[in-house]
Amino acid sequence: MVGLGIAERKGLVMGSITLNAVEKWFGPVQVIKGVDLEIVDGEFIVFVGPSGCGKSTLLRMIGGLEDISRGTLEIDGKNVSDQPPSERGLSMVFQSYALYPHMSVFDNMGFSLKTAGAPQSEIDAKVNAVAETLKLTDYLKRRPKELSGGQRQRVAIGRSIVREPTAFLFDEPLSNLDAALRVEMRYEISKLHQLLAATMVYVTHDQVEAMTLADRIVVLDAGKIIQVGTPKALYSKPANTFVAQFIGSPKMNIIPYTGPMEGAVQLGIRAEHMSIVATGAGQCDGTVEVVEYLGADTFVLLNCEALGQMSVRVTGESNLAPGENVGLQFDPDHIHYFDSDNNRL
Repeated sequence: MVGLGIAERKGLVMGSITLNAVEKWFGPVQVIKGVDLEIVDGEFIVFVGPSGCGKSTLLRMIGGLEDISRGTLEIDGKNVSDQPPSERGLSMVFQSYALYPHMSVFDNMGFSLKTAGAPQSEIDAKVNAVAETLKLTDYLKRRPKELSGGQRQRVAIGRSIVREPTAFLFDEPLSNLDAALRVEMRYEISKLHQLLAATMVYVTHDQVEAMTLADRIVVLDAGKIIQVGTPKALYSKPANTFVAQFIGSPKMNIIPYTGPMEGAVQLGIRAEHMSIVATGAGQCDGTVEVVEYLGADTFVLLNCEALGQMSVRVTGESNLAPGENVGLQFDPDHIHYFDSDNNRL
């Protein structure tokens, strides 16, 4: 890593993380229900799911901030289930920056090294190198209140990097930022992962963050893993209707189905895999209700009567208007079928 001493880090052992039948109970309530997961060295894994699905709890269990009720957690092949956070070699970045307000950026970033008894020369070298990488050199003498939200989050990330952890754990680190800063910080975190070649486990409720950052996405619901795969795999081959409608924006259209596909009771089709045709010329007809112009693309929401509401993507040059009656033609190569248990066939 340029100027960070991180080029040398690429030769070090990164962090593989293995969860074996991990459970979490709060009294009689089970919130994590037998999770098995293998995270390989240097992988960027994103936990995603609706509020209350257990993604943050699972991350905190990896970090040691929550006890593991049953099962085991291994880091680099070593069982660390009963070890405190300080002995796991991990570093966490939270949505609240957790910076010391009375300290400068430099002192915030170097605090863990100072408390560990590192010599000042080492602290200076590491903090200055990380600051250069994160474009914080000009802000080292400032205090957190003098920084923007994005700068504060970079300081929090920099504080983690100087510790040279086995792996990084991110708990919704961008949720406090505005839309433009979220895009910028996604780019910065992605570049950082390429630079560090370190294991990163990242929690978000934002499926756009998940799709753009992850090597693999772990979709959770009600304390269970629903599907694990690359963003492309989850988008193109969702395991069930839950994943189909959680991954992708807009969500996949799911409609009732009766036809020759044995066992299928629902049909799924994404907005970009349909085209507008004349009424009666496609698989179904609908009435335009809402037109969402986004520049290059326009999303059209149609009322398709018994089939419900459908969303279709057309070019930004479309002149469709609310109240128009149109037909929808489905691309046969991109139709998904689901059974009565909502599983993909």
